[in-house]
Formats: sequence, C-alpha cells, structure tokens
Amino acid sequence: MSRSIFVTATDTDVGKTVFCAGLVRLLDGIYWKPVQAGLGGETDTQVVQRLAALPDERILPEAWRLRTPASPHLAAARDGVTIDPMALHLPRTDRTVIIEGAGGLMVPLTPTALLIDRVAQWNIATVLCARTSLGTINHTLLSVEALRHRGIPLIGVAFIGEPQPDTEAIIARIGAVRVLGRLEPLEPLTAASLANAFRRSFAADSFDTSHL
Repeated sequence: MSRSIFVTATDTDVGKTVFCAGLVRLLDGIYWKPVQAGLGGETDTQVVQRLAALPDERILPEAWRLRTPASPHLAAARDGVTIDPMALHLPRTDRTVIIEGAGGLMVPLTPTALLIDRVAQWNIATVLCARTSLGTINHTLLSVEALRHRGIPLIGVAFIGEPQPDTEAIIARIGAVRVLGRLEPLEPLTAASLANAFRRSFAADSFDTSHL
C-alpha cells in the first residue's frame, strides 16, 4: 500500500484545498477527497486537478458526492443517502496519496461517527492546515490536542495567510508541533503561481512520514 497523508484544517475555508493542490504536485502524488458535500460550481477535486495540473489518472473519484453544501451527515440526510465510514478504505497505489478531509477534524460523517475517528482507524500521518488570522491559536492547539488524544501521527502544521511570526511561534512552542511552512496569499492563483509558492515555502522531505 502506498504512503498516505491526510490533510485537515482547523476550520472550513482555511485554504486546505489549495494546499492539497500544492502538496500533491510537490510530492508527485495522487489526490483523493472521500466525501464531497456541495456540487454547485467547481468541486474541491476539480480545483485540485486544475491547480495541480494533474492528469485524470492521478485523481481518485469521491466515495460520496453530496449535492447539499453542508456537514456530510446533514448533506447525506437531505440527499437521502447514508455514508458508511467503514466503507472508506485507503487506496492502493504506488504513489503518495493526498487525502483531503471535509472541513475540520470533528466533522460528523453520520449522526454518530466523526471524521477524526476514521482517520484514527486508518492510522495515517496528518498535516494540519491553519490560518494565520485572529483565533487560530485556540483552534490550532485544540486540533493538535484532538489528534494526539487519538494517537494520530502529526507531521506538522502548515500555515496559510499573511505572516504572523508571533502566532506561529506560540503554536509551535505550546503545541510542541513542527511548523512545515506558510503558504502566502496568491494573486493571481494559478497552477504556476501555486507551484512556485510551494517550492519557496515547503520542502518535500518535510512530509516524510518514516520517522512517525
């Protein structure tokens, strides 16, 4: 089985889809979003494929595609389908698989099952994406604590946004967590600008999971 990396965030709309696009290209990997809630406009999978310039064979289809833009458990209920978390299995491939979560760690897939618990069962290394804006210290430290409480190996925190050195240092020190880098705001956001920004800010060997 290939090496898999789960990418989550402290909240929704942090920028983890853009981060996933940069990471899958940096690591020459494969992308998978198991649960997509909301099909209006461009989906996360389509965004990643466009921004990472990935061929179709490097994109795995979603296990559940839900029309309603809401938490997976609610979107599934409104769409009249049932998500079975135990049916989500890690892909078998010879490349690194970047797996993008839905929202934050405590997102419910069903009324009784949280996404974080399926990740714990997978026991795969995780990257936590965090904003650099106000409130991120609390949200990031809580997320780090939740991951460690369940024994999920944490590669480190990737910041997204304008530089906030004090915030980043506090999270690294109090959370005893490695800072992987910071993805700056990009304008325009294109496949080329994202690839260049990722090469400036992140090193491929920072995502090595052999030591975890």
